[in-house]
This record gives sequence, C-alpha cells and structure tokens, in this order.
Amino acid sequence: MGDALRQIPIERLKGVGPTQSQKLSRLGIHSIQDLLLHLPHRFEDRTRLTAIANLKVDQGAVIEGVIVGSEVQFGRRRSLIVTLRDDSGQISIRFFHFSKAQQQHLKNQTRLRCFGVPRRGRSGLELYHPEYTAADKSALAATLTPVYPVTEGVTQNLLRKLVQQVFTLPEIQNGLPSLTTDATYPDLMPCLKYLHTPPSTANLGALAEGLDPRQRALAFEELTAHQAGLAQFKQQLQLRRAPALSCQPKALEAFSAQLGFTLTRAQQRVVEEIAFDVNQTNPMLRLIQGDVGSGKTVVAAFAALIALTSGHQVTLMAPTEILAEQHLKTFSQWFSALGIEPALLTGRLNNSTRQARRAALANGEIKLLIGTHALFQEGVEFKNLGLVIIDEQHRFGVNQRMALRNKGRAESMTPHQLIMTATPIPRTLTMTLYASMDCSVIDELPPGRQKIDTRVVSGNKRGEVMARLESACESGAQAYWVCTLIETSDVLKAQAAESVLAELQHALPGLHIELIHGRMKPQDKASVMARFVRGDIQILVATTVIEVGVDVPNANFMVIDNAERLGLTQLHQLRGRVGRGAKASFCLLLYEPPLGRLSKQRLSVLRDSQDGFYIAEQDLAIRGPGDILGDRQSGDVVFKIADLRRDEDLIAAAHELAQTLIEQAPQQAEALMRRWVGAIDEYREA
Repeated sequence: MGDALRQIPIERLKGVGPTQSQKLSRLGIHSIQDLLLHLPHRFEDRTRLTAIANLKVDQGAVIEGVIVGSEVQFGRRRSLIVTLRDDSGQISIRFFHFSKAQQQHLKNQTRLRCFGVPRRGRSGLELYHPEYTAADKSALAATLTPVYPVTEGVTQNLLRKLVQQVFTLPEIQNGLPSLTTDATYPDLMPCLKYLHTPPSTANLGALAEGLDPRQRALAFEELTAHQAGLAQFKQQLQLRRAPALSCQPKALEAFSAQLGFTLTRAQQRVVEEIAFDVNQTNPMLRLIQGDVGSGKTVVAAFAALIALTSGHQVTLMAPTEILAEQHLKTFSQWFSALGIEPALLTGRLNNSTRQARRAALANGEIKLLIGTHALFQEGVEFKNLGLVIIDEQHRFGVNQRMALRNKGRAESMTPHQLIMTATPIPRTLTMTLYASMDCSVIDELPPGRQKIDTRVVSGNKRGEVMARLESACESGAQAYWVCTLIETSDVLKAQAAESVLAELQHALPGLHIELIHGRMKPQDKASVMARFVRGDIQILVATTVIEVGVDVPNANFMVIDNAERLGLTQLHQLRGRVGRGAKASFCLLLYEPPLGRLSKQRLSVLRDSQDGFYIAEQDLAIRGPGDILGDRQSGDVVFKIADLRRDEDLIAAAHELAQTLIEQAPQQAEALMRRWVGAIDEYREA
C-alpha cells in the first residue's frame, strides 16, 4: 500500500457518491488506504448461538427463538415489547422507536434471530433495540463482526460492506510489503484482512487490548513513520542558515546582578545550552520543560538578552493577553536598567497604536516585542528577527508556530526558536511528539518555593470550606475560587462563574469578591487582575482562564470547584497559581460525590504529589496524550493505530530504525512516511 492505494479515491467503491464521500471524510476516510487503516475498535462474536438461559449481562450474544408475545406499552415512554422464547427460556425485547410496519412484522409465531447486549430490566434480562433478521433466511457470521468508529450518516453496515469491497479490488492482490522489513509479517495486507475480519478462533482479549501481533506490526510501522518524519525535519532544519548570536558576558553579568536572586544550577545549565545553540549558524529549536514555578521566564530573558545584544530582534508569544501583559511588566522591570524597552502587540490595541507598533517593528526601532495571536497577523514584519520565544507551546498548533517563525525569514535566514512549557511532558511523549526538538529540563525549583497543602474535600462540606476561606481572607490572605464547568460554550462557563460569584457574595458579605472569565473584554480582565495584584480583591472567582502563567505572590489559597472534572495536568497547573509567596499555601479540591474510581485516583495523586513530571506520567497512564496536551497540540500528530501508552515498548526501536532509514534508505523512509503520515510536506515546512 504505497502510493497506489492512497491515490485510489473512496468514490471508486460502489455506493459512495459525493454525499457519502463527504460523510466518510469526517472520519478521515478519503482513499482506499484510509479505509483499510480505519480499523475496528472492538469486535462482536456472532458466529455462535447462545441459549437464552445462558445470557449474561453486558455480554453481546446471538439468540434465536419464536415470538410468543408482542404488545405496545404506554408509560413515560411508549415502547414495543416483544417476548422471544427458545428451548431454555424467554426474554423481553424492547423498542422505544418503532414503525407500524415493524410492529406488524414482529408478530406472534415469527421465528427471529437477534444480536444484542442484555441489560437488567424490571422482570429479568432485556434486549434494547437489537439487530434482528428472520431466522430461516440468514446464516451465522463466519468471522467476528467488526465494530468501527462511526459518525453521523455512516453506519456500521456501510463500513463493513465497503471494507469487503476493498478486498476484492485487483490492486489489493499486489500485497502490502512491510516497509520496516518485519520478518514476521513481510506483507501487511494479510494483517489488515485479519484485523477487519478475524476468525472466530481469534483471541478477543488480545484484539481488544491492541496486543495482537498483527496490530503490533502495524503500530510499529506507524511509529517508525512518524519518527522518520521528525528525524527528516530535524535533518533539514540543520541545512538552514540562522544568525549566529554571540553571548555578551558583560551584559549578562549586569543583568544577573540586578535580578536580586541567583539562578539554580538547572537554570544555569539550560542558559548555557541555549547560548551554545544560538551561537551556531543553523537554527536552534529547543523545548524547555519546567515544572510550575521552576523559573522558565528568567531563562527566556537570558536568551532574549543574548539575541538583543547581538543586534537582533526578539519576539515572545503568549497564549493569553493576561500572560502577555504580565510578561511585558516583568521584562520591563528586568530590562529597563539596560536601556531595553519591550513593546506589546495584542488584539485590543486601537488601530493607530497597532499601526505605529508595526512600523516601529519593521524599521527595527522595537527590539523586543511581546504579544499574543496578533503576532500572526498580516502586516507584522520584523527587520532582523533573531529569536522567537513561544510560551506555553501546547496552546499553539504547528501551523501557528510555523507562521510566527516565517515572519523572521529574511535573506534566507531562519530565526532561532525557544519553546517553553509548564506542562511537564512524559518521556514517552517527548520521544514521539517532540523528537525534532532538542529538549532541556529545569528539574530544580528555586529555594523558598512553598509546598502547597492540598486536601480533597467533599462538596457536602462546601459551607465549611467557605468558612475556612473567610477566616483566611480576614487574616490577610487572597484566594482563587476556580469554576470548572466543562463546556464548549464560553457563555455557559461565564454563567456558571457568575452563579458561584453570587453564592460567595451572599455567604461572605464582608469580603471583596470579583469575577474573571473568558468572555470579558480584555481591558476588563486586565483591570480585574490589576486590582487582584494590588490586593483590592480578596477572592477572585475565575474560570480556568487563570491556568497559565498568572503570578500573584500574595495569593495563597485556592478552591477548585468540581475538581473531578479536570485532568491531573490541568489541576496541577491551576494549583501552581498559589504557593508563589512566603506564606503557607493551601489548595482544596472540592468534588461532587459520589466520586468515581478514576476521579478518586486522579485527586489522590494530586493530593500526595507536587512533582509535575510524576503527575504528568500518571495523567498519561490514566487519560492518554490528547488530554494532557490539549486538543490543538494532540491534533498535530494523530495516530491511526499506535497508542503511546500501550506501545511504549516499541518507541525506542522505532526511533532507532527511523534514524537508520533516513540515513541509509531515504527512499524507503519516504514511502513509509507517505503511507502513514500523509501530509508529509508539513514535516518539511514545520
């Protein structure tokens, strides 16, 4: 399945016209290759009959019997109840949605064969909306029945029929040679045929866990393809030219002297790694990982100073205006004594100010520009951009990072890139998703960083939590109360936060409580944060808009409402907004009982640990990579078959093989990438 099957459109199959093709495209199915790689996520055993008396709850089965009763019941919901009997017993079949014709068909003495999943009903086991046929007209399935991921307008039956068609195409007969020289499965087409239609003797447990050897062979190929793409990108990056930025020791010493604190050994090590990288004539692409409060921003400041004193411009991109303005304040304090005045570019600037900033940037008057997504806009041009710093990189996709870097391409020069994240990334993800980057880890916290006393508290004790919060604020503390409504709608999030604000203002009338959420105008958010920083606000009710980068040292108390709704990594980020000053800090994880097993496990991990890297590993084990990195970032690399948790033991070998293929068999590597990655040009341009 090299380019041949990838180039055969899905419309080649009978029954796929323009409308159906559009629906299939929502599943990522555009070609015959895409369909073959759209594997079932589970299987049903319809190869044998089960006696009604032997049915088990939640275990799908095929039964056959005679209808001995059929009636429409009227209650809260109208339903058609059919009673089916075999030699061992009888069972009720319930249809909530049914037609007159269906009712007439399901009449007494009709012999029926059904497949369904038994559930407990009022009078024993019941089947709800099973698939059924006349028993005398259909044979039992010869193989296990695949169940595919589907979308609206694409049924299981359609996908099953299309897959069967594919295996009759003449192009399929050429086979599918393994591109990783797998001796066990030199041809992958039999693997795919087996995985779409396994025999009844197949190990259902292994298939369900993704541990069948054929699944592993495909996963290894896919992992190798992605590793090859990243290795090729890194190789091509080394061929580009970048400005060599020289470290000016006197400027760095002057900056260090006026900081008022000494860098940790980890910070010093990372600064040295950056200084070495940017002094080369090929572009740096370095990812800095650091736990909450590890001091990434000051490391970025040293990197910026190296570029600025080498005569080049620097831009720092933050995901929110709150964080961008905080960076502006911090860098202004640090750099003003050195004669460097940072400028800000965000979406809320008026047109005249924005145009003036753009002009000053283009003529080189602005040396250090801090901004948000506004940096991507047309008309934002640099004179000699030498360094791009991206804060909280998981908030931006590959295309956005590319767009900003391309702003600096002039005279065939590519700016250096420094990418920072306070979301610790497990080693598995670093090796797979970030293999194209050099990685630095700030694995040491500055002295004096407070440990946060974290408690898990039932929502039944909400009144006690408010009383404790009131006492803390009356003693001079400031607090966050974080609302965690999981909604795509910012309107609903804002409404939930407003409801909590009203609740707290009613319960704690003596305290000054205000609100911040994503739907507020940028200037209003900035005003609220300024009052909170000054200490005018005692309790700030917030959505997760405060997750990233907000630094208020006097805030030492946090309540996270409905904490069970969030993943570990996000909870850890939120908790990191406190514990930044000299006072003891507290975080109360308020949950709505009863607490499920996974939620209990998550909250226990957070209560017992403050190590962001350990927490990230646990989050990966519980939820998976997409949830840790966020939709945007995980969407950059989507695996069809491989699973980074399940297939972790394959990653090192895939990485090694990919390097070998790129160096010794580039054409084979190219074919492998085209088979699995598809959008190969994005790797080349990333």
